[in-house]
Amino acid sequence: MDATTAASSALEVLSRTFGFPNFRGAQEQIIGHVAGGGDALVLMPTGGGKSLCYQIPALLRDGTGIVVSPLIALMQDQVQALRQLGLRAAFLNSTLALDEQRQVEQRLLAGELDLLYVAPERLLTERFLSLLDQAQIALFAIDEAHCVSQWGHDFRPEYVQLNILHERWPTVPRIALTATADSPTRNEIVTRLDLGRAEQFVSSFDRPNIRYRIVEKQNPRQQLLRFLREEHPNDAGIVYCLSRRRTEETADFLAANGFPALPYHAGLSSEVRRAHQAEFLNGEGVIICATIAFGMGIDKPDVRFVAHLDLPKSIEAYYQETGRAGRDGLPADAWLTYGLNDVVTLRRLIEDSEADERFKRVELHKLNALLGLCETTRCRRQVLLDYFGETGTDACGNCDTCLTPVECYDGTVVAQKALSCIYRTEQRFGAGYLVNVLLGKADARIRRFGHDRVSTFGIGTELSAEQWKSVYRQLVAAGLIKVDVEGHGGLQLNWERCRPILRGEQRIDLRRDPDRKHNRGERREPTPAPADPEANALWERLRARRRTLASEQGVPPYTVFQDATLRELVTYRPRNRDELGRISGFGVAKLQRYGEALLAELQAHEAEHGRPAQIPELPPEKLRRQGTASATPADKGRVGQSGLSDTVRTTLQLVRSGASVDEIARRRELKPTTIYTHLARCIDEGELALRDAVALSDYEINTIRYALEQVPADSPMALKPAYEALNGEYDYGVLRCVRAAMETAN
Repeated sequence: MDATTAASSALEVLSRTFGFPNFRGAQEQIIGHVAGGGDALVLMPTGGGKSLCYQIPALLRDGTGIVVSPLIALMQDQVQALRQLGLRAAFLNSTLALDEQRQVEQRLLAGELDLLYVAPERLLTERFLSLLDQAQIALFAIDEAHCVSQWGHDFRPEYVQLNILHERWPTVPRIALTATADSPTRNEIVTRLDLGRAEQFVSSFDRPNIRYRIVEKQNPRQQLLRFLREEHPNDAGIVYCLSRRRTEETADFLAANGFPALPYHAGLSSEVRRAHQAEFLNGEGVIICATIAFGMGIDKPDVRFVAHLDLPKSIEAYYQETGRAGRDGLPADAWLTYGLNDVVTLRRLIEDSEADERFKRVELHKLNALLGLCETTRCRRQVLLDYFGETGTDACGNCDTCLTPVECYDGTVVAQKALSCIYRTEQRFGAGYLVNVLLGKADARIRRFGHDRVSTFGIGTELSAEQWKSVYRQLVAAGLIKVDVEGHGGLQLNWERCRPILRGEQRIDLRRDPDRKHNRGERREPTPAPADPEANALWERLRARRRTLASEQGVPPYTVFQDATLRELVTYRPRNRDELGRISGFGVAKLQRYGEALLAELQAHEAEHGRPAQIPELPPEKLRRQGTASATPADKGRVGQSGLSDTVRTTLQLVRSGASVDEIARRRELKPTTIYTHLARCIDEGELALRDAVALSDYEINTIRYALEQVPADSPMALKPAYEALNGEYDYGVLRCVRAAMETAN
């Protein structure tokens, strides 16, 4: 299948299976390229639709798409969502019992899976590699590809070995995907995964729906509580903390103040972690207080905020963690409290680590870049995008420095006082002590060291204590001051950088932090529910129905429908299945599964409240194949008027010209099983008779039919028992052809 044909077919799959009318950004190009057999490296922000970039090509190509995923939570989440769409998806990980693992493996070999998710540790075992040798592989998708970088915060050593996929299956396309990779990380991905010939698709890193805010750390838990009460009183969110103890204390604090909050960190038992994660995913308005052990691969779309009570380790970590908010495209907040003690703690962690000096230098460089983001007077989004190489963007108008512009002033004299105070107190003390000296506070400790008699004692009364702390943070971020991590966080002069300032040879501008207590301009009103009482009543009614549908199946509510779909239902008020099918998120499977239930809710609400006078015109009808009322998304590759993909139609033409299955397989460089699978599809579409597809006697056909009839209709392994009953004498593809003829006859 060439890229142009693949892209055309992909649009139909997007509409019929996933219920979306159009592709976003570079999705269509990526899908066409990979479906056509090309390798790709995809950098796309969280919520940008990365998953579709490998899911749709896997549906268009013959065989099973193998998805390498680093976390169990990611596998389970995505498989649940795909099954809701009617797709044949499964995962292999340690949560499955041995018999469940064997069933998944058998389905893989029988060609009965569209997508299989597997961890890199399992994939690299010789047993699993041998299993893949026996299967037909549509593509390899390497998710969270930044895990290959040894300098990254999510380094996984197994990822480095994934170049074996290209060595062992050189003709199978590979797509590596990540939301977080600066230029050096991209180069490392290309080198280590042997993607030198891959097409690179780099989307914008911008997440315009996220509002970035960084506030001075004063009383962080009270600041967090105020933020939640004023802006997110009923919303789901994530609060990141640096230590395990802090996550538990924060969760207890929020729970005591009426918020449903749970801790999550690696020190909890696996049972508790699973329970807390399930409650976060399945519930509504649950807050998780976590270390960085939580989050990668979490696909919950309605996270309305991500808060950091402690400074992350790098801009990459900050971008990835904040990116877990607003995956549905609706407004979300990234909120961070930051103080000088955070810098001391993180630098101590770096210096005390057992890593080599080169790694430490890289980590310190990344930390310094993050400090620059915290202390910038520019648009925060511009600084973020600049870091990832996306320069020349306009100010966003949706971050704190845009909404409340920061005033700058000539801070040369102030900086000279701050630096001189460090020098006069022997470069041994932290910011709190130095501020007290500058303000002339002669406490017992200052008197004991004799610093009430130094020249800088009391020379800084023009600024408040908080303003002086801000000055010291800015001087650290500017590289004028170093933190002595071995000396309990004392501040030291970087003589090479600060000497020109002390001599008056260089000017320095500093930011004047706004008074957060009195500034309400940057706050966002609580969102998701409609303001109109009638619309809000329908909103809550639909959410309640969604909860019931999800509970009946044991899946998170957002896998049934996302908030964005419910918002469209409230906006457009569809009255029948045709109108419902024009709402984003309704593919064929979901229309069949949930259509009647949701229409009943809409009709009941209208009977009770009436129909609004002003209702917008419905969105344009999505592209759907004629006659798809009973089609299922598992019908891979079916496109066009007759439902046959180009590759299947090519096989059909060769059969009609008199070529045998073995001849066609040789000419097309495909396995005979694949050719039989094509022929089974032709039989199913009524384009080919069974006797034209297989060279079997009536006795053999009847024998195969009898074996297939003995398999229970609801068996997940529809072909394997029949194959074994026939002692493996007939190819799986032959069995598919006979089964297709049986189903057509019925």
